[in-house]
This record gives sequence, C-alpha cells and structure tokens, in this order.
Amino acid sequence: MFVRSIDDLRDTARDVDWGNGKSYRLLVESDGMGFGVCHTVVKAGSEALLQYRKHLEACYCIAGHGEVEDMNGTIYPIKPGDIYVLNEHDRHYLRGGKNEDLILVSVFNPPLKGTERHDLKNPDGSAY
Repeated sequence: MFVRSIDDLRDTARDVDWGNGKSYRLLVESDGMGFGVCHTVVKAGSEALLQYRKHLEACYCIAGHGEVEDMNGTIYPIKPGDIYVLNEHDRHYLRGGKNEDLILVSVFNPPLKGTERHDLKNPDGSAY
C-alpha cells in the first residue's frame, strides 16, 4: 500500500502543464496498477482538440464546469458528479468553463507512462 498526494507531485515530472491546464499524474504505468489516474485541471475559457489513440479514458468531474464536444457536434455540459467516457478512442473537444476551471479525475487504461505531452498547436488535434 502507498499514499500519494498532489502536494507530493508539485514541481516534479508528474506535475505536467498540458497546455490548457495541469495534469497531476497520481498513478502511472511504473506504479504497476494496470490503470492510471490523473487529477486534471482544465483552465477556464480554454479549448483543446484531443484524442487518445492508445488509451481509453473516463473523466469524473469533482469541481467546476466545462463541456465536451464529440465530432458530430454534440455538446455535453460537464458539472460536478458527471462522468464522461471516451470508450472508443473518441476524438473530442474539451473546454473549461466560461468563468471557472473544470477539475476532473481522469482514469486511463492502459496507464500513461507519465511522459506523454499534448501538442495543442497541431491543427488536427493532440493525440497520443
């Protein structure tokens, strides 16, 4: 058993600025759990086109508001208590709230190695 805090991750390689916020990589592949967990902060007013080609992801909102948009143009408002699931490596837009950050617990299968970074300047979206 072990206990890890976000405070333990600050200013380490597991404290990742992903372009539109922070990803605190609480569990990664080297932890040996078979899944990964991140505390994800999506900055207010931000937008990112994302896709996880090697991972399935579920995101549970614990604070703030934001939205996810699929490639058919369907927009899903996200608020505390909501989960969105990218069960088919779904390409999507992720947006922070208009006036507040969106705070998520993101679960990845398989886990992230922890070194992955987004490229938000790619016009086709960031994918890894």
